[in-house]
Amino acid sequence: MKKWKEQACDGYRLITQQGGATLGYSPESGLRIIEQDGYAFKDLDGDGQLSVYEDWRQPVERRVDDLVSKLSIEEIAGLMLYSNHQAVPATSYDVSPYGGKPYEESGAAPWELTDHQKRFLKEDHLRHVLVTIVKNPETAARWNNRLQAYVEGLGHGIPANNSSDPRHSARADAEFNAGGGGHISTWPSPLGLAATFSPELVRRFGEVASEEYRAMGFTTALSPQADIATDPRWYRCHGTFGEDPTLAADLTRAYCDGFQSSDTPDGWGAQSVNTMVKHWPGGGACEAGRDAHYGFGKYAIFPNNNLPLHKRAFTEGAFRLEGKTRSASAVMPYYTISVGQGCEMVANSYDPDIITRQLRQEAGFDGVVCTDWLVTADEKHPGVHSGKPWGVEKLTVAQRHYKALMAGVDQFGGNNDKLPVLEAYRMGVEEHGQERMERRMRQSARRLLLNIFRTGLFENPYLDPARSARVVGCPEYMAEGYEAQVKSTVMLKNHGDILPLKGRKKAYIPTRHLPEYRGFWGTMVAARDIVPVSRALASRYFDVVDTAEEADVAIVFIESPNGGSGYSLDDLAKGGNGYLPISLQYEDYTARKARPVSLAGGDPFEPFTNRSYLGKTTHTVNRGDMLLVQDVKRQMGDRPVIVAVNLANPMVMREIEPYADALFATFDVQNQVVLDLVTGAHEPSGLLPMQMPADMDAVEEQAEDTPRDMRCHTDADGHVYDFGYGLCWQGVIRDARTEKYCR
Repeated sequence: MKKWKEQACDGYRLITQQGGATLGYSPESGLRIIEQDGYAFKDLDGDGQLSVYEDWRQPVERRVDDLVSKLSIEEIAGLMLYSNHQAVPATSYDVSPYGGKPYEESGAAPWELTDHQKRFLKEDHLRHVLVTIVKNPETAARWNNRLQAYVEGLGHGIPANNSSDPRHSARADAEFNAGGGGHISTWPSPLGLAATFSPELVRRFGEVASEEYRAMGFTTALSPQADIATDPRWYRCHGTFGEDPTLAADLTRAYCDGFQSSDTPDGWGAQSVNTMVKHWPGGGACEAGRDAHYGFGKYAIFPNNNLPLHKRAFTEGAFRLEGKTRSASAVMPYYTISVGQGCEMVANSYDPDIITRQLRQEAGFDGVVCTDWLVTADEKHPGVHSGKPWGVEKLTVAQRHYKALMAGVDQFGGNNDKLPVLEAYRMGVEEHGQERMERRMRQSARRLLLNIFRTGLFENPYLDPARSARVVGCPEYMAEGYEAQVKSTVMLKNHGDILPLKGRKKAYIPTRHLPEYRGFWGTMVAARDIVPVSRALASRYFDVVDTAEEADVAIVFIESPNGGSGYSLDDLAKGGNGYLPISLQYEDYTARKARPVSLAGGDPFEPFTNRSYLGKTTHTVNRGDMLLVQDVKRQMGDRPVIVAVNLANPMVMREIEPYADALFATFDVQNQVVLDLVTGAHEPSGLLPMQMPADMDAVEEQAEDTPRDMRCHTDADGHVYDFGYGLCWQGVIRDARTEKYCR
């Protein structure tokens, strides 16, 4: 008796079954359906027989083992690749032609596959794709369907595991409309999620985000960033859950549970999104805050031997989930050389002690280990963004793949080419014999395939584009995201209880000016004027005026100091060593208390190892933000000035706090949130997820690997801007959150 029926959908066909799996396939792929015992199965390898891996009735582990046994070494090498950044359509990042022509000239639909994508999918057997910019959710769904139809007709029909970096941050000048949607729901940055001190909220974010991800074809999230941000200067502080190991562990666990959990017996299913937690064993201890995307930041140091604290978000969070999936499915090591913490002076992905002993054996992690992007590519210079083969610069690309593979890595981020993986395999055969190397390769293949099977892709990787358009950024999720933005915002100061404002006021909201500057990635950012809130939106709350003289109140929106990357090619050209301090203050900063000798150093391009910047001066890009606050206060006199500073990093507050009657810290939220708070539509409830330093001497004195070890700023009302500090209308917040996390 036939127990299934088939229907045509938008770009694919759907099979539903009585008591059986729902199957999706594309007629364009050439795939045929096998019927057995009245049920339908996909003939993925095209042999006309029902293989174990094609039989959805079999346990996942048995299906994985069957498929692994059938794969060639070339196919396994393809599974071990993770693509470089793919935009849909390909108009940015790795621009690729469509039929030999640029997208704009090709006439291709935005969801068509590029020439490069077809090549690495077919010739290199790549099945893990990192997607960046997409035109809209419907385009993402249609592109996913084209991609899945293409690979469905190749080899063993292994579906693509598409992935995304975090993509839910809000645009500051956007307006929240309770009845309207967006291209995706908007939430605070991870540091803002941390400011809620709420694992429940973070888990809910994961649930919402996973549904939106699946509706766009993403089955792996390259997140969360579980590093504890123990150095306040680090470029990636805003992507972390702050500096406290206990809070970071709880939020990491909640995040992974929210993303991965489906309502199934084992927790895995068609609603699950794999989490790739990063960056093992913790990247927040970069020396002097310099980031390891560049050679100038390749070293993480542990002056107080606090590596165990950095691992806690992994070992007590990501690897100890409350949900049925039990553990994050993948881990990404950071670029850094963790000085003195492994068995070699090499980056984490190359160190067998850090990967095999510490991660696999001690922490008990048996999921996928994927390198960060471009760790096997060549470095051009410490000050130029390029490959990041820290500690193995003298090895060939293939030798780097081999070293990482034997250290315990399963996958190579940012590599579309199977050839260096195959060469690494040949090196292993020569050194260890074919049997051992085949066993090693198939071990990685099993881990990689498990994540594709568990998310249901072998049954149905296809999407309904109309549903994707409805689900992603729907009004309900937009409202939840906005509520989270409100809860993340921290009120630092409310002098004289001026807030919430009473009655309708005349408000002056000045425009910011940002001069031209060179950004972190080396490109020039054009000078621009920034209107923080549209006049139409502000007019819903205030009578908006054009000058401070007309105003009852001024509201100033600024950004935390952008103090540079800690390196300057100009300094190098002038005879210096290239190294500068990273400033967390607006005024020019001269490092008087920096280490005279760095704790780590060395690069093939540098004839020295001392990376000290003692006595050197750096300039902050947005000094004008400080001047704007001070100038507005002079103009306003005794009338209140409210300042909202968007924090990417902790900052020296003493330059602006005395000029603010009320002060808010925000974390990549819509500025409308501040208007709602100051007018009393909501009450502030956020808490600082990181300490605010008293001055730059306090920053130099703290240890890169140690949480909560800074002297903190004390404001005019005697409040200390320490971890866990925040105000509500009644005063300093002391509740269950501070009781748990602020001891």
